[in-house]
Amino acid sequence: MGTWDIGPFDNDTAADFAGDLDEAERVPMIRRVLERAAACVEFLEVPDAERAVAAAALVVAQHHAGGPSGPGCGPSEPLPPFPADLRTLAVAALDQVLGGLCELAVVWDEAMDGPKWRRDIVRLRDVLDPPVPPQREVLFAV
Repeated sequence: MGTWDIGPFDNDTAADFAGDLDEAERVPMIRRVLERAAACVEFLEVPDAERAVAAAALVVAQHHAGGPSGPGCGPSEPLPPFPADLRTLAVAALDQVLGGLCELAVVWDEAMDGPKWRRDIVRLRDVLDPPVPPQREVLFAV
């Protein structure tokens, strides 16, 4: 089927990744997926990007502001608490996915739901590394 929606697990690659997590050492597997995407210096191909988005969504789901990854999405077995450094790694991986050298971003940018997909990826990233609100200049009368 390929891809059926814009969510982190709404494609065959991510669904397979979630299934594989149920039978693997989860934290090392998630770390490898995020490291592979974050360290990519060439074109990040679709399968690696899809797995990275899914892994990042699992990290976000454990963040106090993240919430669940979605009903029926992700691995069926509960995940252990993740070490804090996975948040930084997930941000770096999502930055690569959103960057100009990612095949998945190119494909979604050409799709009708591309802007919504991109907003959802930015939202995942912003949970882990919130943007700093602009400072307002305060003038005092003397």
